[in-house]
Amino acid sequence: MNFDLPTSVRRFLVTGGAGFIGSHVVDGLLASGAKRVVVIDDFNDYYDPRMKWRNTAAHQRHPAYRLVAADIRDRERLNRLAQEEEFDCVIHLAARAGVRPSLTEPVLYQETNCAGTLNLLELARQHEWRHFVFASSSSVYGPSAVPPFREDAALMPVSPYAATKAAGELMTHTYSQLYGLRAVCLRFFTVYGPRQRPDLAIHKFTQSILRGQPIPVYGDGSTLRDYTYIDDILQGIAGAIHYSVHGATPFEVVNLGESQCITLTGLVQAIEEATGRRAIIDRQPPQPGDLPLTHADVTKARRLFNYQPTTPIETGLRHFVDWIRGEAAAAAA
Repeated sequence: MNFDLPTSVRRFLVTGGAGFIGSHVVDGLLASGAKRVVVIDDFNDYYDPRMKWRNTAAHQRHPAYRLVAADIRDRERLNRLAQEEEFDCVIHLAARAGVRPSLTEPVLYQETNCAGTLNLLELARQHEWRHFVFASSSSVYGPSAVPPFREDAALMPVSPYAATKAAGELMTHTYSQLYGLRAVCLRFFTVYGPRQRPDLAIHKFTQSILRGQPIPVYGDGSTLRDYTYIDDILQGIAGAIHYSVHGATPFEVVNLGESQCITLTGLVQAIEEATGRRAIIDRQPPQPGDLPLTHADVTKARRLFNYQPTTPIETGLRHFVDWIRGEAAAAAA
């Protein structure tokens, strides 16, 4: 994807840039003529780090690219990086992800997602990196939000992960107000597509269906999700970069979703259609922290970014299944 970068923003720090969304962002920045793209990623073992290394393989041949294997909690390493490089914009995607793991490791989530974000905001203040894009989550809304979720709804997070994302938004707002940082917080709604993390439902379900293995379905299958294809998320991130430069306000929170919902049962059926295989259902009790519904109101994104999501779930799943099969064929070769 071509990001059509503003002329004043050409040097980027991308945290989490070896991961699913981050590696696609790096693709777009490099293809769009970015002068410098520096990636920080800690390659932790939340899932197989080899997946992330594969995501970076093509990037490492590009002269504008630099990869730094580091943890955003490591202030000393971040300070050294700030002395070595100059940045116009930070795209902050690094985080401990996932609602369910956060229930058992809340301190790790707080240290990474809150303290790590604060470290980056401090560097942005100290070194006058004027533009900041923060990856938040639809999980900040909680179970009481009225669909479709609007950005001005009251936030009621019900997991440590969601709470850390809400805290990151508030801290970013504070730095924008106090120090003139031009910032956009993007609330992602269940992103999927090639390179997706293997712990997420679409990836797990697709792999299990293709292998003839049971898939765990939590609850009665009636939960609703607004699944957003990676290309539409990238469109929104590009819009956020432009808004941080040219927008009328110094700080905004913006939903990025497909604005279409599908039940968990409907998702399984759609994956069956995309794979041509039948699923074996392993029914499990509902999980604490899971939301019964997510549904993005993208009116604001349309107005500020001219955001136009274009990938219905059926189309996105076909692309995803093609990628999964291509990965399997490459591994077998």
